[in-house]
Amino acid sequence: MVAAAVILPRRLKGYWVEQVRDSKLLNPGRRDYLFQHIQEAATSVAVGAISHEVIDTQNIVRATRLAMKQAVEKLSPPADMLLIDYMRLPEVPLPQKWITNGDRLCFSIACASIVAKVTRDRMMVELDSVYPGYGLARHKGYWTEEHLSCLNRLGPAGIHRASFQPIRGMTIL
Repeated sequence: MVAAAVILPRRLKGYWVEQVRDSKLLNPGRRDYLFQHIQEAATSVAVGAISHEVIDTQNIVRATRLAMKQAVEKLSPPADMLLIDYMRLPEVPLPQKWITNGDRLCFSIACASIVAKVTRDRMMVELDSVYPGYGLARHKGYWTEEHLSCLNRLGPAGIHRASFQPIRGMTIL
C-alpha cells in the first residue's frame, strides 16, 4: 500500500498542469511525465508505504490510513491542513476535508494520486527482478488475466497479500 502527500504552491503554470487527472485515468507514460513535473513544482512531496503483512493483519483500510499518516508526517515543511480522497485520518491532528472522488475533483489530490501510483509501479518493477516469472513489471500486481495466470502457475510469492482472494487459501511460497 502506497500513499502520497503533496504540498503545492497556490499558482502553478505550465502545459502539464492542464493534464493532471486521477492517476487511474492516465497511461503510465503520462503519469511518469506528470510525476516529474509534480516533483519539481511541489513545495513538498512525501510517500508512505505499508507492507503486505500489515495489510493482512490490520486490513486494507487501516493500512491505507497508516500509509497516509506516514506520508503526511514526512512532509517538510509540514502541512497546515489536509485534503483527502474519501476518508479521514483521525490519527493526524490537522484540519481535514475529505472529498468523495477527490482524485477526480481536486488538483492536489490528483497530484498525490499520481505520485503514489508511479512510486508503487516503480516498486513493482524492482520486485519483478526479485520474483521473476510473475510479470510484476508489466501488470504491476493488479488482478489482470496475466497476473492470475502467473499465480495459478507459480502459486503466491512472499509479497502477495494472503488475506485477498484468490490468494486466501493458497500456499505462499
